[in-house]
Amino acid sequence: MSEVRVRQAAEGDFAAIAAVAIATGQHDDWGGSNPAYLRHLLRHGRVVVAERAGQVAAFGAVRQIGTGDNAVSMLCDLFVDPAAQGCGCGRAMLTDLWSRARRKMTFSSLHANAIPLYTSFGLDAWWPLLYLHGDTARLPIINEWAVEHVTAGPVARYELSWTGVDRLADHEAWAARPGGESILVSRDAEVLAAGTVVNSGPDRGIVHLVVSPAADDGTAAAAVLLALSQLDGPESEVAHVCLPAPHPAVRALLSAGWRFDEFDLFMGTELGLLDARRAVPSPAMA
Repeated sequence: MSEVRVRQAAEGDFAAIAAVAIATGQHDDWGGSNPAYLRHLLRHGRVVVAERAGQVAAFGAVRQIGTGDNAVSMLCDLFVDPAAQGCGCGRAMLTDLWSRARRKMTFSSLHANAIPLYTSFGLDAWWPLLYLHGDTARLPIINEWAVEHVTAGPVARYELSWTGVDRLADHEAWAARPGGESILVSRDAEVLAAGTVVNSGPDRGIVHLVVSPAADDGTAAAAVLLALSQLDGPESEVAHVCLPAPHPAVRALLSAGWRFDEFDLFMGTELGLLDARRAVPSPAMA
């Protein structure tokens, strides 16, 4: 077996990283085959590759959310070419990426090797993240609510005031995607949710939405439903949102005929790293 060598990734590795992503079935617009996504992680996180016999066989990436003692290391990607699986690439990359991280989280696939690997780094599986999709025309009409289209700055300021985490760079990157747009969701002129959506293409839907800490379950659900129902683009085009299974919007979406064909498992060193009743996370960057 060839020795595994882990090193920092560079733009010259993008083609090899894309090949690994495609070989493992990762065809998302916002993923390892997208140079804009990789550049964002190189600039604001860390991306590594694992080599065997001088060839890139795997890649991994983390993005730190927050600062200081409360910082959380989000594992965005960890993919190994099928021909190299079982050779230690994943463990070698995680050892490098998480060498100094105390609080860690990721969304794990159901691959047989994934959960045992993450648990060995101190993570537990807490709840499923549902990949929901459906028809926005079937969503209930919510009166006295409004969606305002804004720039990334106001969205990031609301998130910072509610969570203490500055995610301006992420919101700018999300809004720069084709069809991307920053939004504020309000009721009676009070902003209750802020986030980014994609209005067209295969990822049409909510990218990331944060809800006011003062919101109750009904408010949290209504914010998700309204953000989805107000998407631009043809109503016949399917919309998507990733929600924790306990999120109060899940029942309403399933009642409206939305469905999910797959799910990942939220894994973290602590249960409270994401609030399953309020979080509407990006599966790539939470």
